[in-house]
Amino acid sequence: MNHQQIEPFNIIGISVRTTNENGQAVKDIPALWNRFMSEGIANKIPNKTSESIYCIYTEYEKDHTKPYTTIIGCRVDQVENIPAGMVGETFAGGPYMQFMAKGNLMQGAVYNEWMKIWDANLPRTFTADFEVYDEKAQNPEDAAVDIFIAI
Repeated sequence: MNHQQIEPFNIIGISVRTTNENGQAVKDIPALWNRFMSEGIANKIPNKTSESIYCIYTEYEKDHTKPYTTIIGCRVDQVENIPAGMVGETFAGGPYMQFMAKGNLMQGAVYNEWMKIWDANLPRTFTADFEVYDEKAQNPEDAAVDIFIAI
C-alpha cells in the first residue's frame, strides 16, 4: 500500500444503492457488473478519457457496514450529456491509500483484498473509495486491480 494524492475526476456509469449487511452487496454488485458488461455500458459513455473501468463506492451512510452507493463507469472529461439510465458524478479527489488485488477475479481476488482493508485500522473518510480495472485487469484469471481508499 502507498499514499497517493488523487486529483478531482468525473465518472459516468450505472449505479446501485446497496449494503454489506446480510450479504446484500454480494448480490447487488455482481448484478451491476453483469448489467454493465452485458449491455455494453462502457461503449455508451460519452467523452471518455480512457478505457479503464472504475467501480466507485460512495455516499456512505456511515461506514462500510451501512448503506452506500456503487457506481461502475468510466472517467469522462465532463458530466454533461449523461445518457438515460446512467449517472454522472464529480469526485473531489484528495489523499488516498493505494492497495492492489492480484489473482483470479472470478475467484474473489478483489473481494479478498477488501476484507483485508476492512480489517485494517485505516483512518478512512468514507467519501469515495474506488477500484480501477485497466490493462492490468484484462486477463480475469491473472489480474491486478488497484484499489484506492480515501483517508
